[in-house]
Amino acid sequence: MELLKEIIEKAWIQRELLQESYTQEAVREVVAALDTGELRVAEPVATGWQVNEWIKKAVVMYFPIQEMETIEVGPFEFYDKIPLKTGYAQKGVRVVPHAIARHGSYVAKGVIMMPSYVNIGAYVDSGSMVDTWATVGSCAQIGKDVHLSGGVGIGGVLEPLQAAPVIIEDNAFIGSRCIVVEGVRVGKEAVLGANVVLTASTKIIDVTGNQPKEIKGYIPARSVVIPGSYTKSFPAGDFQVPCALIIGERKESTDKKTSLNDALRTHNVAV
Repeated sequence: MELLKEIIEKAWIQRELLQESYTQEAVREVVAALDTGELRVAEPVATGWQVNEWIKKAVVMYFPIQEMETIEVGPFEFYDKIPLKTGYAQKGVRVVPHAIARHGSYVAKGVIMMPSYVNIGAYVDSGSMVDTWATVGSCAQIGKDVHLSGGVGIGGVLEPLQAAPVIIEDNAFIGSRCIVVEGVRVGKEAVLGANVVLTASTKIIDVTGNQPKEIKGYIPARSVVIPGSYTKSFPAGDFQVPCALIIGERKESTDKKTSLNDALRTHNVAV
């Protein structure tokens, strides 16, 4: 891996090296390792999460060395540079038409993909559900036994290289039509109610105590979150701006296998 890293780093600085066959082989080897889960764009470490920028560089450089080609799947036809992922039966992944994952994404055994999309560099761990019309963007990291409900948008990131990907940790439940982008991290077993939008600048307000506590970029483990709004002054007047409200903590009675509705009803939220 150190040799691969060295080749990738040199080619990133000297792009003419992309014309060399050994560089192209190295780039394709990295993408193949992403496809099997041997490498990850981001990985958990003792201090949190580590982003492997050199792997992101390889993904970025994969596009210019690939040729456009026609991809035929039964009566369907695509025209793209990146092949589609294959061999789902051997991988133990259930894939419902019209689910698509690109080569260079990792989808672990036990994952269920309803009609959905998983982009290159993404990592979806075992037992997770990517529900109907949910999208997992490039390099996003999805933990074990996560439920991405219908229409969820998990943002992708390739550039800037130092930007962290979106991370959804184990056993989180992401409600319908939620949007999580710009490197936001959702902690283990957290529950996001429908339509929660989380960006790097979104105010996340913990309203469980006597005074609100504001955080950004991270949902603490086991938090129950719903969409909210706050008043912000502009030259034209005062207007409501979206935010996310932490209204409680997931209880043992609403653990892992139970529904989002049950978790929210525990906190007297209409669903």
